[in-house]
Amino acid sequence: MSNIVAIVGRPNVGKSTLFNRLTESRRAIVKEVSGVTRDRLYGRGEWNGIDFSVIDTGGYVKGSDDIFEGEIRKQVEIAIEEANVIIFMVDVMTGIVDLDEMVAKLLRKSNKKIFIAANKVDNTERVGLSSEFWSFGLGEVFDVSATNGGGTGELLDELVKEFDKEDESVRDGEELPHIAIVGKPNVGKSSLVNALTGEERNIVTNISGTTRDSINTRYTAFGFDFMMVDTAGIRKKAKVHEDIEYYSVLRSIRAIENSDVCIFMIDAEEGLQKQDLNIFYIIEKNSKGVVVLVNKWDLIEKDHKTMQEFEDKVREALAPFKDVPIIFTSTITKQRIHKALETAMDVYENRVQKIPTSQLNEVMLEIIQATPPPSVKGKYVKIKYVQQLPTHAPSFAFFCNLPQYIPDSYKRFVENRLREEFNFTGVPIKIFFRKK
Repeated sequence: MSNIVAIVGRPNVGKSTLFNRLTESRRAIVKEVSGVTRDRLYGRGEWNGIDFSVIDTGGYVKGSDDIFEGEIRKQVEIAIEEANVIIFMVDVMTGIVDLDEMVAKLLRKSNKKIFIAANKVDNTERVGLSSEFWSFGLGEVFDVSATNGGGTGELLDELVKEFDKEDESVRDGEELPHIAIVGKPNVGKSSLVNALTGEERNIVTNISGTTRDSINTRYTAFGFDFMMVDTAGIRKKAKVHEDIEYYSVLRSIRAIENSDVCIFMIDAEEGLQKQDLNIFYIIEKNSKGVVVLVNKWDLIEKDHKTMQEFEDKVREALAPFKDVPIIFTSTITKQRIHKALETAMDVYENRVQKIPTSQLNEVMLEIIQATPPPSVKGKYVKIKYVQQLPTHAPSFAFFCNLPQYIPDSYKRFVENRLREEFNFTGVPIKIFFRKK
């Protein structure tokens, strides 16, 4: 199961500030006005070596006529359904108010592990004001200050105990490669599965979001043998409304985290849109292999330049991670669908390859000697040794005397040369410079 934590609560209790702290980012807009967070944000956190996804939701309001607050309310309910663990944020300065009671009532029905974060304990005078929140009967209460970080360590210590220790979740057919088919609604994910399996395994309609739950299918045709992770199942028609894109990201998170390689589908008619980039960002942050599949190519009017121009636009949008295979296909005509599988398996081999340390040093140290890092303040960086780290995704440590002086431009240079010398097409790689 994926490691997903949702931050919920009424408006203006500090959810976005905590989100920024857990993800070590400033992606969420923070302002002392209720209702600033209307869209949902997805980030990646890490604590004690355990990775997890974080969902920042808007403030929960019930009985409001505001159209945005109505949508926020539905999205909060979806987040509660999807998350493994929930942080219920409250405000020690105001104490329990009616909206807190409404959220608590909703959480009692969820049967999920809940941590109450009593926020705005910014000084010693406010310690102990949180005792009234124990009356919710939902779980342990933690005094925190999302602004200065006070108490968040204790909260995270307990929170990560609920998660899988490994980023790679326990999966069916663990020894087999796991290929996930992901993308925003109505790009043809289920049509691709049906075309590959030769049966109407998944219900396909022109209603975006028909597909809901993740199902693993073992695929053994045409010489392949892998687990295919597809978001498959039926959504009630009544629920296919404005929440579609929210569902797609949550489902994609689960499918991505339970995969080795993602077949990332986009719609040729629509091109690469913001929602597509959100999903690609999650794939990259999880260090999964990726194959970009441009579906519905049969519907495009084209000449001899159309494919190359489309590919160039996609690579530009995905920058700086441009080293990805891009395949143009149609699930209706079955054009190049098996090429997509072949490429996905190639990317899997790229992701799991282990380069001998002797070969790595022989190749990379020669490149580094020919193009050493630039001097900074008259100091010269000497890289003496390199090795691949024993991680699921390709990671490399370069040992040197002054790692703090390595500029980002040189890190990109080293990564590009690694990709040239060793085949890492479709795979995000991590570069670390450490002191020798």
